[in-house]
Amino acid sequence: MTLRGEIDHDVRDKLSKALLGDEGPVPARIVADLSGVSFMDSSGLNVFVTAYQQVSDAKGWVRIAGAQPSVLRVLQMTGVDSVIPCHPTTEQALTA
Repeated sequence: MTLRGEIDHDVRDKLSKALLGDEGPVPARIVADLSGVSFMDSSGLNVFVTAYQQVSDAKGWVRIAGAQPSVLRVLQMTGVDSVIPCHPTTEQALTA
């Protein structure tokens, strides 16, 4: 999934639905390409952590690709990068 713009309170519900769907089975694997995301706050972090928990419970994985330095810094400062692997490119995230 390729994301663009800002991930904040205003888009958290849409992001959650995009990652996990409305109903039905949880996806087995998610790669979120954040190369087009210029800003992410705690709302976005919470969506990704929730997605990680649900996908992990289903024996799957979540990976982040291409995060810009400012977004990557937020992921690192909060420790989310130690739970959800972050990769420089989508290709690397898919093949890790």
